[in-house]
Amino acid sequence: MNQNTNWIKQALTKINTDFNRSTDTHLIKFDAHSLSGIDLYFKDETTHPTGSLKHRLARSLFLFALCNGWLEEGTTVVEASSGSTAVSEAYFAKLLGLPFIAVMPRSTSPDKITAIEFYGGKCFLVDNPASIYDVSHKIAQETQGHFMDQFTYAERVTDWRGNNNIAESIFQQMSEERFPTPKWVVMSAGTGGTSATIGRYIRYKQLESQLCVTDVDYSVFYDCFTQKRRDLVIEQASRIEGIGRPRCEASFIPGAIDHMLRIPDAASLGAMHVLAQRLGRRPGGSTGTNFYGVCQLAQQMLSQQELGSIVTLICDSGERYGQTYYNEEWLLKNELDIQPYVEQINHFLDFGEWIPVS
Repeated sequence: MNQNTNWIKQALTKINTDFNRSTDTHLIKFDAHSLSGIDLYFKDETTHPTGSLKHRLARSLFLFALCNGWLEEGTTVVEASSGSTAVSEAYFAKLLGLPFIAVMPRSTSPDKITAIEFYGGKCFLVDNPASIYDVSHKIAQETQGHFMDQFTYAERVTDWRGNNNIAESIFQQMSEERFPTPKWVVMSAGTGGTSATIGRYIRYKQLESQLCVTDVDYSVFYDCFTQKRRDLVIEQASRIEGIGRPRCEASFIPGAIDHMLRIPDAASLGAMHVLAQRLGRRPGGSTGTNFYGVCQLAQQMLSQQELGSIVTLICDSGERYGQTYYNEEWLLKNELDIQPYVEQINHFLDFGEWIPVS
């Protein structure tokens, strides 16, 4: 066994040992007085060691790279990210003793930058979000490192047929509930990898559930899905960190999706604030996007007198957004009036009536 093969074996052991220390994330039932025949659930991904859904992706990306022989002792790992994946990859890079560089938009929340640096990573901030791919490639070449490229590999590094993926976990945890097979699973798209895993799993297992993917302002995913195109590009970055992309990423698989909703940013953040009040702790902005989509689907079910369950995710903690999404000055500066959506969602949850926001 040569030295690098031995190092890879040790690295794989470290990651698997770290995984064995963790338990699965919790499935939380959310009570709403007006929805007596519709049960809502949140899978809480904030309990991972790095505090977000992206911990699963980062682990899978490192295992994939190790088994492909792309990493060796001392390799600099480079990633293009809006923050949460970079935090999780910095954690695994530190675990393996590898240098880590995150290439991110300059608008990334300061709390995420601090978290990356806490795990020993370095941050390279760019003004043009669309340039993070080219800059990442360049840094990887200059350092003779490896560009992890989550946006290309997210949909293929996880075994969507099972093997403890998030979809399998959701359906196992739902098995004893009143409506064990959800009518809808709702997931926002960043790389598209998680939605691809859930959609493929539903079809592979021949389940009656449907996958709804929520998208945000300043993202092309919704238009790619509805127009059946993959060539759409915009220049502005999503304001809801972790989801929405300026191009149709390779890991976004429209054919695995049953339905999509476009959620205004103010609605995402209004829903986030409502959820923070009703859960007693702060979720992140992408969870607000998920929750607003859940409310819209629940409203449709109510109007059609359907019974059933809806499952979505708490993707990350709102503690990373104290200076942005939970800051009134930041909301005002970005012209995001969330109050009409706060009132809309609270009214719906309390009285079951959906009043459109003008």
